[in-house]
Amino acid sequence: MNVNIIEMPLDYGGRRHGSDMGPSAVRLAGIQKRIEDLGLTVVSEPHNFEIVAQEYAEIGDNPKAKYLKPIVRSCTALADAVETVVDNGDFPLVIGGDHSIVLGTLAGLHASYAKSSLRLGVLYVDAHGDFNTTDTSPTGNIHGECLAASAGLGLPELVNLHHEGRKVDPHNICYVGLRDLDAGEKLLMKEAGVTAFTISDIDRLGFSEVVKKVKLFFKTHCDVVHISFDMDSLDPSIAPGTGVPVPGGLNYREGLLLMEEMNSLNMVNSLEIVEVNPILDVRNQTALMAVTLAARLLGEKLY
Repeated sequence: MNVNIIEMPLDYGGRRHGSDMGPSAVRLAGIQKRIEDLGLTVVSEPHNFEIVAQEYAEIGDNPKAKYLKPIVRSCTALADAVETVVDNGDFPLVIGGDHSIVLGTLAGLHASYAKSSLRLGVLYVDAHGDFNTTDTSPTGNIHGECLAASAGLGLPELVNLHHEGRKVDPHNICYVGLRDLDAGEKLLMKEAGVTAFTISDIDRLGFSEVVKKVKLFFKTHCDVVHISFDMDSLDPSIAPGTGVPVPGGLNYREGLLLMEEMNSLNMVNSLEIVEVNPILDVRNQTALMAVTLAARLLGEKLY
């Protein structure tokens, strides 16, 4: 299998800048060698995404969807790249950047899988829901609106990015690690019908039981799975290099177990890792964790 690494240094989706350097940090943490050591072929060609300079990005800005135009343009280019990779039969590994890039990743995946009528499911590992719209968002940051738009809710510019219509059925979305939801998005998530395993669910049921339920969910809901892994799903005591840290997150072992178990599902055809911010990191440890998470998903074993 070829693993095609797509670096997307877009960080206009959130309040804190710096995640644009996330792809470089993950690359320096040795992701290519780690994957090649698994016997996989890595394609790491530059995609040359043009990110508009910040001083121009705010022109005509929508306060309820900040940096809308440059995000739409960048994510449309990302969607083209992801669609091509999947059409070629390769595994896209998208490294961000903030979580707004999921708009492009899911658009590209949907465009490719729709050609063969494959049902796409999304495992969204995140402390946050990212399910606001311009009507509910308290900040106007698009990284908090991206999954709702991918599920068909919100601004037409985001919903119809790359091609018209929603990119994933909300009934095929499963969250793990939620612990910080806005009131409005919580209602939208319930109305849309997503499945969510919060930190409280993990405490109540135990992580192994939650993982079993996650695997059963995808076996019964879809044909292929995309994992979108936000590094803020991990507790900030172990992953400090991320823009919106929330205490009480997943521990390192839980993150690794989740990736190992998703590998055993044999349905995961793409991975996205976002919100690595080296400005906030300590000795690049968050980027190093991102590398290990990707390796475990791609088949690395302890023994």
